[in-house]
Amino acid sequence: YITKLSAEYGCPVYVRNGAHGLQQDWNFAYEMGSESAELVTIAHQDDLYFPDYTKALLHAAHHFPDLSVFCCRYDTIDGAGNTIDGSSERVKRLLRLRLRQHERADRTAVKLSALRYGNGIGCPSCTYSTKYCPAPLFRNDYKFVIDWDTLIRLAKEPGRFICIEKSLMAYRVHPGAETMRNIENHNREKEEREVFRKLHSVPVTALLMHFYKKAYGAYQKDENR
Repeated sequence: YITKLSAEYGCPVYVRNGAHGLQQDWNFAYEMGSESAELVTIAHQDDLYFPDYTKALLHAAHHFPDLSVFCCRYDTIDGAGNTIDGSSERVKRLLRLRLRQHERADRTAVKLSALRYGNGIGCPSCTYSTKYCPAPLFRNDYKFVIDWDTLIRLAKEPGRFICIEKSLMAYRVHPGAETMRNIENHNREKEEREVFRKLHSVPVTALLMHFYKKAYGAYQKDENR
C-alpha cells in the first residue's frame, strides 16, 4: 500500500533493515528526510494531517527563518474517529500558552515553559528544521519520552519554537498503541520520573508524578471507549 501510494505521488520509499528500535527507526526517518528537505515531519501510522498543516508550517517558516521546531494543537481521536477532549488535552493546551508569543519563542525559558511540567507538545504535530536540528535528532535511549527529552534539549539550543494553536492534525489512540504498552509495563512512569528529575527537585517530582499517575487511568479509559 505504501509503495503504491508513494509511486502515485512520486515520493521515494526508504526501508530500514535491522532490529526494531524507536530511536533507530526515528533517526533513520529523519536522516532520509533531511537528504531532500530542510523541514522534516516524522509521521506515525496513527496520525492524520489536515490540509492546512503544510500551509501553516510553510507560513511560519517564511516569517520566522530561525524556526527550529514547529508544532500545533491536535485532536485526539478514538478508533471510531470521535474526538476526545479530556483533562489531559486541556492541560497540554495550558502548558503551550506561552508558545503563542511567537516573537518571544526563541527564548529558552519560553520554550521550556511547554515542557517543564509535562510534555505539552504533541510529538506527531512536530516538524523539525534540519538547519537547527542536525542529525542524529534523537540521542537518548528512552522508549516513551524520547520526544520529550529531545525537545528539552532543543529548547536549550538556538532556534525558535513556533506553535499554532489550531487543530491541524489528529492522533488516534487505541488499545494497541505504544502509549498503552508503556503504561502497562510501568515504563512510562519510570521514564517520566527521570525526565522530571532533570528539571525539578525530588519533592516537586514526587508531586508531579502523583498527578501524572492518575492521568494514566484516564488515558486507559479513553483508549477502551
